[in-house]
Amino acid sequence: MTVGTAGDPVDRSRTVGAVGERRLIVELTRAATADDPSTTADAHDIVIGSGDDAAVIDTAGPAVISTDTAVQGRHFRLDWSDARTVGARAVVQSAADIAAMGGRTTGIVVSIACPSDTTVGTVLDLNAGIVAAAHGLGGRVLGGDLVDADQVVLTVTTLGALDGAEPIVVGGARPGDVLAVTGNMLGASAAGLALLIDAERRGDVELLRRHARLVDAHLLPAPDLGQGPIAARAGAHAMTDISDGLVEELITMAAASGTRLAITSDRIPVGDEIRSAAAALDTDLRDWTVAGGEDHELLAAFPPHAVPSGWTRIGEVLEGTGVLVDGRPAGGLRGWQSFGG
Repeated sequence: MTVGTAGDPVDRSRTVGAVGERRLIVELTRAATADDPSTTADAHDIVIGSGDDAAVIDTAGPAVISTDTAVQGRHFRLDWSDARTVGARAVVQSAADIAAMGGRTTGIVVSIACPSDTTVGTVLDLNAGIVAAAHGLGGRVLGGDLVDADQVVLTVTTLGALDGAEPIVVGGARPGDVLAVTGNMLGASAAGLALLIDAERRGDVELLRRHARLVDAHLLPAPDLGQGPIAARAGAHAMTDISDGLVEELITMAAASGTRLAITSDRIPVGDEIRSAAAALDTDLRDWTVAGGEDHELLAAFPPHAVPSGWTRIGEVLEGTGVLVDGRPAGGLRGWQSFGG
């Protein structure tokens, strides 16, 4: 198949190097600007969208901005995930930071780096996942970049709006507050990763079939990020997303707030499937629920009578410093470390 004008189809089996950056960007832009009934974003927010040198947006108030990078081999593997899932996951992890501030996602800008021998189909699938996830969150892709690299790297910058609410900072917890989390399977992503590693080591595909929900939760977390704005309206004093593990977020929140945070691990919403997987792998459940990361659920400190529906109370904010888990200092329980972790 010959690649010609922008209107011609692109052969998905050809390499990025053979097709060229400009031709591929045409396809990426086409996908980003196509009408999609799933999007709920307000069109008037976008003055100039994808396809020009830069996007122009009308924020009509304070904007929330966050960026995240996902590196092949470090954050994802293309032999475990299809490219569409990888793209969607990169959007979720960046958008979770917007929700943690009490905002809603309005748009994203994405940079895709990949080797020149990557197939066009892989890049188009990455983009399809990115666009679908953005639309699912009520936002749209505003533009981005495509560059040659030794491995696939996705950098997603997410923009959000507060809709008149005050931003919820991580350091606002007060003694007397209660701690609560979203979701009903905290630790599922860590459990899914452990299952993938164990199944690969032992060649046990059946293990993955038995715990498919947990594997899926690692490959593409599905937190209810709409709870961020809900928490803001309910009067949350502090909030963050659980990306590096619950204990790491607690340590950060305690230090930023100048308070002591105490949780009871039995209160963490888990579910029977995670308990079953922990038994199968002979794993301490807290290694996943307390120390495990990448669920991207939300952790917040609320006034005692302000916890909204959809949140589970797991602890309280006290005078003092540090983090207590089941009445003891967190100690050796640590989550994800970006360098050396």
